[in-house]
Amino acid sequence: MPTVPAVTRQAPRCSLRKLSLRTLALSLVAIATLFVSSSRLHAQGCILARSPEQTGLPGNQGGLLLPGHFQVTLGERHQFSTDHYVGDVYQEYRKEDHNRVQNRINLLDFNLTYQWTPRISFEVDAPILFASRKSENSTVEYQASGLGDLIVGVNGWLRNPSSAPHNNFSIGLGLLMPTGNDDVTNTILTKDSNGNPVTVTTPVDYSVQPGGGGWGLVMQWMGYQRISKTINFYTDGDYIATQGGTDGVPRNYNYLTAPPLEQYNAISDQYLFEAGLQFPVERVKGLYATVGPRDEGVPADNLFPNSNAGWRRPGFAVSAGPGFEYVRGANLFTGNIYKAIHRDRTSSYPDQVYGTHGDAAFANWVWLASVTHRF
Repeated sequence: MPTVPAVTRQAPRCSLRKLSLRTLALSLVAIATLFVSSSRLHAQGCILARSPEQTGLPGNQGGLLLPGHFQVTLGERHQFSTDHYVGDVYQEYRKEDHNRVQNRINLLDFNLTYQWTPRISFEVDAPILFASRKSENSTVEYQASGLGDLIVGVNGWLRNPSSAPHNNFSIGLGLLMPTGNDDVTNTILTKDSNGNPVTVTTPVDYSVQPGGGGWGLVMQWMGYQRISKTINFYTDGDYIATQGGTDGVPRNYNYLTAPPLEQYNAISDQYLFEAGLQFPVERVKGLYATVGPRDEGVPADNLFPNSNAGWRRPGFAVSAGPGFEYVRGANLFTGNIYKAIHRDRTSSYPDQVYGTHGDAAFANWVWLASVTHRF
């Protein structure tokens, strides 16, 4: 959750291919001056969205990150997804039948930002995912963990921050690289067609894969506007446009029984949009409160004219909630709690071709926290 200036304070997210070269990555637009990615991956249960989060940051009494200086952020995201939707209709019967899918996501994110000039900064972002997935009526639990897709990006303010204490806007570009493993497998005990026990090795669902398996262009923005002496409006967001197509990873061990367009995981776009208000908490020096909505999701069709084939669960979740930012010296501590207010599992391209409409599990709550230090 980014912050915006207070007084002199300038402060201020279920789809994706594996390419043979998993080296370093680049992408994102992030943070200039004081915005920083606090959590690069963010997943909405079975709807997989992996956009960068952002957080506010102090500097000399809450100013700008000075040229030649660095800031490092460790962020954590937690959510538990279990409520199923088809379109925006809640599937109550899944709860009654005790066959809901349960996705548990814990995401650690490491971000390093370097301020090159007063207006331009660079960053590297490395997420580490710990995730599990199971059905309520099954003892089988799928697990996956590991480094996700790294990003390196550049971001710049449209105006010189030193002459724009009350409003400014930044844009940036980056390149997402498929450094995360997108074909994690688990060995499970299941039954064959005759009902006999059999052990199989299967790829885990793409919603808990650490990597997305594809390249992406990250386009991001952020801005703020002071609307009173103590209240600031902020907005930020990003869109990750991918190469499209499939990542060549089978959907599961019996993928050949699925329709042709759904046998392999899709590499799909994703987006995040946030807005809200930020204001100081009286009698507590350095403490600020934030409140506002956010919208994150995966579109059914990619932005670029590439293939939309492959297994994906497109959709979006709109949530809202409060947060805080506490500045102490060169450190910033943040926390946010978001409650879902609207969820929609939209129709994918294969759904449209085959005349079907799959469902997806969404989280009721999303918990975010981060600590940032600048030097």
